[in-house]
Amino acid sequence: MNTPQINIIDTHAHLDMTDFAVDCDAVIERAVEAGVNKIITAGTSVKSSEKAIALAEKYPQVFAAVGIHPHESAGVQKADISRIAELAKNHKVVALGEMGLDFYRNYASQDSQYETLKWQLELASELRLPVIIHARQSTKEVLEILSEWVKQSHAESPGVIHCFQGDISAARTYLEMGFHLAFGGYIGYPNSRLTEVMKTIPEDRLLVETDAPYLPPQKYRGQRNEPAYIRFTLEKMAEIRETTAEQVGKQTTENAMRLFRL
Repeated sequence: MNTPQINIIDTHAHLDMTDFAVDCDAVIERAVEAGVNKIITAGTSVKSSEKAIALAEKYPQVFAAVGIHPHESAGVQKADISRIAELAKNHKVVALGEMGLDFYRNYASQDSQYETLKWQLELASELRLPVIIHARQSTKEVLEILSEWVKQSHAESPGVIHCFQGDISAARTYLEMGFHLAFGGYIGYPNSRLTEVMKTIPEDRLLVETDAPYLPPQKYRGQRNEPAYIRFTLEKMAEIRETTAEQVGKQTTENAMRLFRL
């Protein structure tokens, strides 16, 4: 497969995970060779966010998002949100997140997930940073919360729905609120039902991501995902949208640059 001759931005990875502890240098090197010149590594807790910043300070290609994932919301206090606010002042932090609701795993109570999400959305309004939203089996609830928040915050580009896997109706509602939609390697899985949805997304609202080390493209199912594999997702997106991987790479890069002010 020919790598698109374009600087690609992986808008969502988790380079702080132990999966990359041994060979992060090589992972970054392979990403650069594959045309990925920027990677946003997203925090999932206070500690994870601190690691994300450390990686961003170490590698010029890496930027950070800081936040608390719904899985990590049990026991979160205002002091934790204050720490996230401090971390967000770092010059390489471009977004708040990953935040949201996950009613599939339910590793934390729904009450704690709601509270932690609302605290972080309030912080995003204060700091005027875009948010990275996680929504799994919670689309209805996330839409309700974000709809109210967008009205209050008056944000024109509020953020991105990470790993979007909803239907056309949900996509349309998120888009009307001003959100971008990000897609990963899962769009090429045999059971994916996103073909028709992908065709409807305006080109200026589309983002590409890996969610590495999770959700590898079909070619690497069962293995660790990494930013270099984003080219396979670009190829699949291009196939669905009847264009070229180079064009999709160019457009998603422009979108990411604009949204995250890179």
